[in-house]
Amino acid sequence: MTAPLVVLERLSYQYPRSETLALRDISLEIQRGEFVGLIGPTGAGKTTLCLALNGIVPQFYGGRFFGRALVAGLDTVEQPVHALAARVGMVFEDPETQLTATSVENEIAFALENLRTPRAIIRQRIARVLAVVGLTGLERRHPHELSGGQKQRLAIAAALAVEPAVLVLDEATSQLDPAGAAEVFSVLRALNREQGMTVVMASHAAEELAEFADRLFLLAEGVLVEEGTPDTIYSQVALLEAHQLRPPQVAKTFSLLPEPPVRLPVRLEEGLAALPKQLVGLEPPAVISQRPHAAPMISVEGLHHRFADGTPALTGIDLAFYPGEYALIVGQNGTGKTSLVKHLLRLLEPTQGRVLVLGRDTREWTVGTLARHIGYVAQNPDQQIFNATVMQEIAFALRQLHFPPEEVASRTAEALTVLGLEAVADQHPFSLPKGDRARVIIAAMLVLQPQVIILDEPTTGQDYAGARAILDLSRVLHEQGKTIIVITHQLYLMPGYAERVIVMGKGQVLLDAPLRQAYHALGVLRDTQLSPPQAVLLGQHLCPAVQLLTPEEVAHCLATSQASGGDPC
Repeated sequence: MTAPLVVLERLSYQYPRSETLALRDISLEIQRGEFVGLIGPTGAGKTTLCLALNGIVPQFYGGRFFGRALVAGLDTVEQPVHALAARVGMVFEDPETQLTATSVENEIAFALENLRTPRAIIRQRIARVLAVVGLTGLERRHPHELSGGQKQRLAIAAALAVEPAVLVLDEATSQLDPAGAAEVFSVLRALNREQGMTVVMASHAAEELAEFADRLFLLAEGVLVEEGTPDTIYSQVALLEAHQLRPPQVAKTFSLLPEPPVRLPVRLEEGLAALPKQLVGLEPPAVISQRPHAAPMISVEGLHHRFADGTPALTGIDLAFYPGEYALIVGQNGTGKTSLVKHLLRLLEPTQGRVLVLGRDTREWTVGTLARHIGYVAQNPDQQIFNATVMQEIAFALRQLHFPPEEVASRTAEALTVLGLEAVADQHPFSLPKGDRARVIIAAMLVLQPQVIILDEPTTGQDYAGARAILDLSRVLHEQGKTIIVITHQLYLMPGYAERVIVMGKGQVLLDAPLRQAYHALGVLRDTQLSPPQAVLLGQHLCPAVQLLTPEEVAHCLATSQASGGDPC
């Protein structure tokens, strides 16, 4: 048997000025040609482990490093980072942080030029890696003109150009829409299966890792808790949930049966094969009449918008949002979702048509006055942070609007308590994890007590526990009578929260329906390259007329059918 490509021997690491170990006594081996997934909640040590493979930890960060890390026979402490970069390709969560050149080909050439690679070889490698990641023909395109999936594929191509022994990816799909994530996983499958590339990927994408990974390493608080195949790890649903991880919905569904199978299926095809044939004679769900509405809070009438370069963003949108509803807006990147909600805030103005808030055209409002009625949390919370402490950030808008000092103090204190930020009130927002920074922005918005709250991709980059915490807060606000509008690609999170789904495509509304109906409009979702949750697909196979949504619903239907000898659930 050949020697392992990666060997960690009792590896521990402590960041400077930290009182705890980020990694604790980790020993593992990765064979050449393996696809390994790193899973664990936020703070488990996944990113630190990725950085230890190319020497950034400890060479860049400093700190205390114990044990050994060997990659392709090189000690990651003894070898300089630039030497390790030729062995370890690194792709980070946000491709924007890695792309610095003015064209696709220049981006790929950058590392090769620094390694003094001959020009002829550089050109050969540019052509080869672009073919591998499916970007041939885009050599002269500026990276910022690419889609999210294309940007991440370019980052992979740049890493591959130096012909590394192992490709390490740290949450490389968490910022992408479903189509972009599928593009990246497709490239990784080809690299691993067809070209033998060793892949190490930290990710929360349970369904995808179940499909692609050979082995998984489960980390928690810097400790390697468990390792094994996806079948072994993902079938331990109780273990995953104890560590605040979401199992694949197939595994979760079958784990809920009164008598779960000895071996839980963890992939969709296995789950479908384990179900009986479609149950017949089932009654479709009763149509729940929508609550009677007063006048709409927001009306969008014949809305068109073109960007300055003439690109159409919205083409004829007609919508209304009513007091106290919870609406979900979905669609691929570039379909106009964010452009639509920016019109509600007058951050964009109609090219044609109009938007009314409380019956008044937004062009008659100031942006500041609208902010008292409509709160907005952008996809990247860092773009909304301006102040040196959490408390100052939360109080900022109130002070700008000249609220009395005592009211600023009381509202700020209340928001700190509601969002659980009292302990970090005096810290700089950028010293906090991304999930906590998102909570700071939500708190800064809530102090204005808006009637409508818009959350634009609030769960991006969050682990399962962090995403649920944000959505649980949105539900509390909804129960208090707020109108909630959420934009997200993570459809599996939204049952139990949203009531209504608006599907957008090419700047238009393709579907506006109750959530259960929308999730089972598989043709519309497929046309917009959205993937329904696995539980929906299991439900479609089991009893399509009932329009099942969640693992709990599918398991209940299946268990009831089994108990009644196959009668409809």
